[in-house]
Amino acid sequence: MKILLVEDDNLLNAVISKGLRKLGYAVDCSFDGEEALRLYEINSYDLIVLDLNLPIIDGIEVLKTIRHHDHEMKVIILSARSEVEDKIMGLDTGANDYIVKPFDFLELEARIRNLLRRSFVQQSTTLTCGLIAVETSKRLVIANDMPVDLTKKEYSILEYLMNHKDKVISMEEIIEHIWDSEADMFSNTFKFHIHSLKKKLSVVLGEDVPIINIRGQGYMISSSMEGGNCR
Repeated sequence: MKILLVEDDNLLNAVISKGLRKLGYAVDCSFDGEEALRLYEINSYDLIVLDLNLPIIDGIEVLKTIRHHDHEMKVIILSARSEVEDKIMGLDTGANDYIVKPFDFLELEARIRNLLRRSFVQQSTTLTCGLIAVETSKRLVIANDMPVDLTKKEYSILEYLMNHKDKVISMEEIIEHIWDSEADMFSNTFKFHIHSLKKKLSVVLGEDVPIINIRGQGYMISSSMEGGNCR
């Protein structure tokens, strides 16, 4: 999943982005409202963490601009403005959640995880497809009742495909949502990670790995293979 972090405090921006990347999220960082809107226009994000006290363009104005074009984007306001009136204004303007600084990083991560789950039909923290189970709250993968040790990128690829089961996802879309914007779209990095993911799953699933490569189109996790029934 790809997050846009909009925070003008350099230290806090660095701490939050580092923490989120350790959890496997792709993170683009912005330090003012103008830059935030520019990044939003040219990239595809799953969620935005937005400060309110921003240089150039205030956070509320950034949120208004985004909501004018996009009613689905998940937005968490992260602000030192703690008055009830500020929270009401932020939520009424279109934020999905509001966290007051100072905050606990674990709470921020839990709220991000909760909002991202709402982007998809299922509400459970566990995604299953045949013999594969992905526990999103703990970022654990079980295949054929055995734990599978995946890298952060391998896990992110699997989770994204599981959230879009039976849909062909292009390599470009997966990269957009899993890698930072600086990623090289033409490198072999993605192919290396998905090959490694399929190889690790095949150790416990044999030939029943449900990840299919549709030549010229992309990748799909299929519920029609033996042991299907994704949910």
